[in-house]
Amino acid sequence: MDNIDKEYFVSIDAGANDRMAEHLEFLANFSEDAAYRLLDEMMAGVHSLKTMPHRNPFYNRSYLPLNKYRYLIFAKRYRIVYQIDGDNVYVDDIQDSRQSEDKSILK
Repeated sequence: MDNIDKEYFVSIDAGANDRMAEHLEFLANFSEDAAYRLLDEMMAGVHSLKTMPHRNPFYNRSYLPLNKYRYLIFAKRYRIVYQIDGDNVYVDDIQDSRQSEDKSILK
């Protein structure tokens, strides 16, 4: 599993970044403070993947390869979907878990 001294390189897919920006922009229309809190929680989750990406469960869905993706929940309802390849962590999607998975780019 994870070596305590090992640090992974984390890369966020442009589409995942855009989707999260849309959520933040929408939330900021109601509360800028809430949008900043959400951003802080997302960044804390992403940064935690630098040292402990294996700690999260696999994100197994019928339309995905078995045990390829993992997920991390942040802010109670958002999901960071990522894969680990050697020393790299690729964030492929950031999802609002209240939305239909049919919209997932991972299909």
